[in-house]
This record gives sequence, structure tokens and C-alpha cells, in this order.
Amino acid sequence: MSVKHAISRGLELGRSVFQLGLLKPAARVAAKFRGERLRVGQPARTVQPQTFLPSRYRYYRMSLSGLAAQLQSRGFRRLLGSGSPRNRGVFLALGLGLGLIEQQLEDDRKSSATCQEIQALFRKKKFQSPQKPFTLGYKLEDYVIGKQIGKGCNAAVYEAAAFAAPQDDGKCSLVELDSSGSVEWQEARAVRSCSIASYPLAVKMMWNIGAGSSSEAILSSMSQELVPTGPQAVKQENAVVPLNGHFGCVPKRVTAHPNVIRVHRAFTAEVPLLPGAREEYPDVLPARLNPAGLGNNRTLFLVMKNYPCTLRQYLEVTVPSRRQGALMVLQLLEGVDHLCKQGVAHRDLKSDNVLLEFDSGGCPRLVITDFGCCLAERDCGLQLPFTSHWVNRGGNGCLMAPEVATAVPGPGVVIDYSKADAWAVGAMAYEVFGRPNPFYSTGSEGLESRRYQETQLPLLPAGVPADTQLVVRLLLRRSPSKRPSARVAADILHLSLWGGQALANQDQASMKKIADWLLCQSAAVLLRGGGPGRSSVEAELQRCFLANLGLEDLRMAAGFLLFGREQQNRGIAAN
Repeated sequence: MSVKHAISRGLELGRSVFQLGLLKPAARVAAKFRGERLRVGQPARTVQPQTFLPSRYRYYRMSLSGLAAQLQSRGFRRLLGSGSPRNRGVFLALGLGLGLIEQQLEDDRKSSATCQEIQALFRKKKFQSPQKPFTLGYKLEDYVIGKQIGKGCNAAVYEAAAFAAPQDDGKCSLVELDSSGSVEWQEARAVRSCSIASYPLAVKMMWNIGAGSSSEAILSSMSQELVPTGPQAVKQENAVVPLNGHFGCVPKRVTAHPNVIRVHRAFTAEVPLLPGAREEYPDVLPARLNPAGLGNNRTLFLVMKNYPCTLRQYLEVTVPSRRQGALMVLQLLEGVDHLCKQGVAHRDLKSDNVLLEFDSGGCPRLVITDFGCCLAERDCGLQLPFTSHWVNRGGNGCLMAPEVATAVPGPGVVIDYSKADAWAVGAMAYEVFGRPNPFYSTGSEGLESRRYQETQLPLLPAGVPADTQLVVRLLLRRSPSKRPSARVAADILHLSLWGGQALANQDQASMKKIADWLLCQSAAVLLRGGGPGRSSVEAELQRCFLANLGLEDLRMAAGFLLFGREQQNRGIAAN
């Protein structure tokens, strides 16, 4: 390093000159030149010296600001005394640089404290389910069962009402949505809303083939379905049943979240002959209902809120606006982030397993459902030991993240699911914006998560905002180390939607203005529910954002956003 370059580097860090005390009283200046520690503002946290440390480690006994002060002092001593010009310049530049780092760390501490205060404030406001609580409902006889509204590979779902018979009106029957377009979406939505008014609940009946008929065996075998249950979902005498999960551990229970389904009741009962049972699923019925059936007499029933349709049904008949599409992707990311923070990986995310309703402003609200394939073990968290091919790595093979799909079992092999669900959200974004999911397609246009290249990913529609396209590209990166977490991806969309142009263009390292904006945003959410004209979905998303603030996540999100916009500007300039 030349003398000129070293001195220029030091002068570029001119902001730290004020830390030298040149504008302070003479006594403090003298102390600075003596190498004594000078604190500006609040005292910095120091590392306490240890008696067993040798003298050569004395620099590790002081704070960064103290080290900067000594280096600056030595630089000026060498500048005024003897020593080569090269050494003088290096000492001065290094001292000035460390002073700037200390100032940046102090700004980060203040920004981090602001984030923690906002986070603590909004975490106190627990999410309350709009469903009215009820104290009974632990028996199948407590419900009136309506028509079938869904069927999967391991369960059937029926509309239901508690304690009272529904209004028998022909207009309130379920109209199934189909891709032929013969039923208009608005008409079907109105009829479905009428049905939900009569049947506000949904009962999910699991198919029990090999679990046995005792309550203990059923709850043990199907314990993953209990992950989204509330604290009063299981009756007290059944709550003490040892719920042995897939690996012999009691599964985790996730707390309430606006984008995760909430199971209000879970109980076992004898399998009834429900409408369409003999036609739709005769093989899983018990022998007393179908002599050729393979099912057991009892099974697990789950009671939850009744939603108008699945995300797939909705996207078959309509394409949401670009802003609504971004809000829908954001809701999925918020739900995935909530699960990851509690050590749960869904592992079967797809549009069929996402339910949808509408808020008062007509904005879609999404909830993640169907936890039958989830990983929710208390011991392993999001790290699954993959020692043999018999270990279940998840549900939907088409939307299985590359690190999961390409894993080879062996001693000591572990599959990390911390970013696998976020990858699936990126793939589902194509469906949200009206494009075929590339990982469902066949032929030359189809992609496989095992071997696709990022350059092969198809483009989203031109009208999709550039920031949203950036998030989708980041989520579909093959390497999980280069892929943002669901929290960081959600923060990118939050900054893009509500941060404004000036905020999005801030330097990655300057968080003070972002912290000021967060304070204003918090006040707006508290006083006006997110601002005038905002839907309840947007207000919920803003509360989720403020309740999960983290300085490093915000910094990373701002960095991704800035990088994406720089790349976009370069592309425009090149064209």
C-alpha cells in the first residue's frame, strides 16, 4: 500500500475525525493523544480483562473505541515524530477506520434497540381467531354434518355446524368450482358464502387403515395433524395420552397465526357413513359399512373454520391483480416464517394445501393447512437425520427443494429444511401470477428440482413488479446458502410495498433512516390499523412485519433490494 493511498483511505473516513476530540475541551484532546479511552455519548460495552491472559493479548482487553483511540494516537505521534511515511499513513488510516466502525456499531446498537422495542410492542398483541370460541364439541354428535367440500389422499372434509341444524335452503348448497368456466366465480362465491353462513365449520375425517381403533393408537399415529391445534383442542383426559410421533417424540404445537390454519377440536370417534362415502372412498371404510373396506372402526376428526375454497380452485377461475398477487406471496412467506421459527417444516406446500377467504375489502387471505407430512419433532427441529431410504423426506415430490430432492442417505447425513418451504413458495408464485408452475409441467418446458438450472426458470408476466420478480428468483436459487430465508424474503416485499422509493434506495449499512421509518410505520399501524384505505389483510401483514423485526434480517433484505434494483438499472442502461 503506497503512502498516498493509505492517507487517502484515512481521509475517506473523515466522519471519525470528530471522535479524535478536536472539537472537545483540551483535556479530552490530551487524553486522546495519551492513548486513554474516550467515550462519546453512551458508554460502549467493554470486554473485561481476564487475569490469565498474557500481556501480548492486551488489545483484546479493551473496546473497539479504545483500540481506535490508541491507534489514532500512535499515528499522530509517528506523524509528528520519527518513522517512515508509510507506517505513519497506515497507523492513521487504521485508527480512523476503526473509529468509523465503532460509530457504525453504535448506530447499529441504537437501531437494534428500536427494532426490539417495536417487536416487543407488537408481540404483546396476540393474534385472535375471528371464529367464536365454544366450550364443547368433543364428540361427533355435537355437529351437524353437511356436504363434502374436499378430499385428499388421506382424508375427506365436510362442512359442519355446531349444536344447531343448518337452514335447509336450496340456494345454500355447495357449488363446486371447475375449470370449464361454466359457473361464474362471483356467483359461486356468493353461493359458497351462503353455505358458510349455515355451516361455519369444517370437519376433517382422517382415513384410518393401519393405525388401529384405540384412541391412543390413533392419536399416536396421526400426531402430526395435531401440530396446528389450539390449547383446548384435545379433551383433558386425552391430552395426557403419550402422542408418539414418527420418531417417538411428542410433536410441537404452533401458536396462532393469521396465515396458518387453527384446529379448534381434535377427537376420535367411530367412522360414520357420510354423504358420498360409498362412492368417493369405499376402500377406506370399515367392514361394518363396506364388507370390502380396509378401514378401522374409529378414526381422528379435526374441526376447523370453513373456508370458501382452496388457492388452486381460486386460481383456476381468476387471476389476482399484481398487488394482490404480491400480498398473497407475502402471506405464504409470513406463514412459513412462523412455522420455521417454531421448528416446524410443512414439507407438503402446494396450492391444494392453502385455503382462501376474503376480507371486507375483497383481498384474499391465505392460510396454510394439512400438516400430515410436516416435520415437527422436538429433538431434531428442522434438521432431519437421513440415514436410510426409509426416512420420509416429505410429501409433494414436484415441489421438493433441491437440497431435499438430491439428498443421499448415509451415516451422519442430515437434511436441512430451514429454507425448503420458502423454495416451494417461490415455485407457487408462478401459479399466483397466472403462469403454469414450471415444476408441474411436462415435456421440454417442465423442470425438475433435482437438476434444473436457474437460467431455465421461465419469466413471470411483464406486469409483475420487479421487486416481486427478484424475490421469486432468490427463492428458487438451488443452493440454500444463497437462498434467503422466508423472513428475509418477506422483509424484501414489505420494504418494497410500504417502504417507499427513498427507503428502498438507502445504503445497505445505513439503518438509521429505516429505524425512523419503522417508528412512523408503527405509529400508523397502532393509530389507523395500517393507514386509510388499507384492507385488514394488509394491516395483518404489517403487524406481522413489525412483530418480527430483526436488524440483520432488515439489513440483508435492504441489500438484496438494492442489488436487484442496481441490476435492473444496468439492464435498462444496456438496452
